Amino acid sequence: MNLPNKLTLVRIIFVPILVIVWLFPYAYFGLNFPVYEIGNISISLLNIIILAIFSIASFTDFLDGNIARKRNLVTTFGKFADPIADKLLVNTTLIILTIKGSVPVLCLIIMIGRDIIVDGCRLVASQKGVVIPAGVLGKLKTVLQMSAIIVILLNNLPFELLSLPVDEILIWFASFISIVSGYSYFSQIKEHIFESM
Repeated sequence: MNLPNKLTLVRIIFVPILVIVWLFPYAYFGLNFPVYEIGNISISLLNIIILAIFSIASFTDFLDGNIARKRNLVTTFGKFADPIADKLLVNTTLIILTIKGSVPVLCLIIMIGRDIIVDGCRLVASQKGVVIPAGVLGKLKTVLQMSAIIVILLNNLPFELLSLPVDEILIWFASFISIVSGYSYFSQIKEHIFESM
């Protein structure tokens, strides 16, 4: 197994680690994380730990793609596993943030719904022998999602000190790009989807 594929697997392994660290019943065992005050904003050490795990996992996405292209190590497994790893990491984190009230439910529905539609389009495309390459909008969507999650985990720091709702702007913009990129995928395959109606 080459290095990019190993990095993809590392990203997948980070997902259950992230969930366990985040949802572990610390209070039940008498464990409390210190909370730091920055201006009028509070941020828990747990948030910082989650942010570190998420950031490292997200960086492997950037790293494995670059290494695969530069060293000509693009494989079928990589094409299959890389988008799954991305969606597992991002969507799992978004679900937990939504449960905790940090992400609007509508944003979560839009982004997960988009992924389901795109996966359906890819399935139809593969059956028809049509290749749908990863588009710029899809990559932008992932970058926006990851950026939004990082800012949300930081409780909108440092922007909150300037009363700028950057966390809200990023998550809604990511939702908008999700819709646009989803339609872009759908438009490339729609004639095959509707050919036998």
